[in-house]
Amino acid sequence: MNDTPYLTVDVGRLDRNIHAVATRAAVAGLDLRPHAKTHKSVEIARRQLDAGAVGLTVATIGEAEAFAAAHVSGDADLFIAYPLWVTEHKGARLRTLAAATRLRVAVDSVDGANRLAAEVGDADIEVLVEVDSGQHRTGVPPEDAGTLAFAATRAGLRVVGVFTFPGHGYGPGDARRRAAEQEAAALEMAAQQLRDNGIDPIVRSGGSTPTIEYAGSDVLTEIRPGVYPFGDAQQMELGTATADDIALTAVATVVHRTGNRIVTDAGSKILGADRPAWAPGFGRLLDHPDARITSLSEHHAVIEFDDTTGDVGPLPVPGDRVRVVPNHVCTAVNLVDGVIAVTADGVEEHWPVIARGANA
Repeated sequence: MNDTPYLTVDVGRLDRNIHAVATRAAVAGLDLRPHAKTHKSVEIARRQLDAGAVGLTVATIGEAEAFAAAHVSGDADLFIAYPLWVTEHKGARLRTLAAATRLRVAVDSVDGANRLAAEVGDADIEVLVEVDSGQHRTGVPPEDAGTLAFAATRAGLRVVGVFTFPGHGYGPGDARRRAAEQEAAALEMAAQQLRDNGIDPIVRSGGSTPTIEYAGSDVLTEIRPGVYPFGDAQQMELGTATADDIALTAVATVVHRTGNRIVTDAGSKILGADRPAWAPGFGRLLDHPDARITSLSEHHAVIEFDDTTGDVGPLPVPGDRVRVVPNHVCTAVNLVDGVIAVTADGVEEHWPVIARGANA
């Protein structure tokens, strides 16, 4: 028996989630390029590619290097969906990557595009212009995309399209639908701006796990969801995942109980500490839906129940194990060296997190 706390993956649920989104993308006529920063795992990346994904999205050069070194991508490509500020050393790393795998990178400023062009030279790299579709984090206004794309092309870069991240779709109510609509409008305007500057936007990339329900091929050509293989407590709160969809949990041991309150050994160093304002706690207990994780310390999770019996039997007591659903699965996975994958027949496998800490 594995010592707690640790992360475990239900392989049956994982495969079901992967194939469900692959089917959704195929029916919608969209390419699927999953964001691998969620799982950072060779085994899961291969499952996604085998299910029809055209490539992988990553957030950093380090993540791209990890997947390229593992020879995961094959004929697929890697998209670093981040507006890199390319130093001499990062330029050398990008050139090495481009020689090893098909590579796509992002720009969101003329200065950034000029830096990229100066450092990668004639390396075989595709470029997408990032546009801001409403999250107001990075990206240019859609109406400025053509100017940036033209400047990047003049600098010697090969611009093939536009992309955005509808991160403001992480919200209650109709936030997901509104973010998807804004995403489509922003990409449509940005694509036209590229055309007006003589550049064919063959790639129009968007999509997150909360918004892919509303994604269509009338504007988008591909989607880049990340969380969907696992699900997490945020997706449960948003209604994009049910308890039956959750494929990754933290297995924790109850170390203390006082009345209706228990404490487990899975704290912020296994669950992460994310808690959006609209979330009722720091995660969920998969088998106790009414419980709430009210506070986290590094190695403690304080969990409160509505009553002493609940709907599923007696409350856990010290020594019992519980399955905790992290709020944000991406940060939880980045905290461990590997996960314990459990197949339908109970076989356990250790899947390394190959890009853990690859933040540069």
